[in-house]
Amino acid sequence: MKPSDVEELYYITPIDNLQSIFHHGILSHNRSKKLKTKSVADPDIQARREKVIVPGTNRKLHDFANLYFNPRNPMMYKRKALHANLCVLRILCNILDEKGVIITDGNASSNRTLFQDPQQGFALLDEKLIYAKYWHDDNPIEKDRKTWSICAEVLVPDVINVKFIQGIYVSCVDTEQKVLHIIGSNPIAKNVQVLSDLFFL
Repeated sequence: MKPSDVEELYYITPIDNLQSIFHHGILSHNRSKKLKTKSVADPDIQARREKVIVPGTNRKLHDFANLYFNPRNPMMYKRKALHANLCVLRILCNILDEKGVIITDGNASSNRTLFQDPQQGFALLDEKLIYAKYWHDDNPIEKDRKTWSICAEVLVPDVINVKFIQGIYVSCVDTEQKVLHIIGSNPIAKNVQVLSDLFFL
């Protein structure tokens, strides 16, 4: 996979966090705890992520804000019943040029996941698996590989500046109206878009 294959990156969050995000930026898990923001993450997976040290950084995985190449992934599927309260922030690809950014070739909480800087990291990525619409497979080993691959991540140390946010996807018109009310006159308002399929609707 090549950097040119990536149109944008994505951050899944409850719409209740938008006000904080546009004030403080997209924060790492550890930084966001101080603000008591809401989370849609699976507690068991978060417990695993808490123990992960990102190779070459001596920093915990929870010290990084995490983005997806493909937000239509198993995490979103598990939370599809909450779609009306969720949104997906669209992040500019030049975030990859920021200092300390790391790419993973699959879910960062997995023991088999590799961590690399963007220059080397793209060679690890399987475009077909990451952008697959479905990850089911009758072979359990293949299903596990597909589920893991589609959750490949971009890890950004500490905070993602709001200047990298270029738009917002939502699941329905009701959520669109809520988001527009929350962000008010922010220029991003013109780039709020309903994309139901992203939320498995």
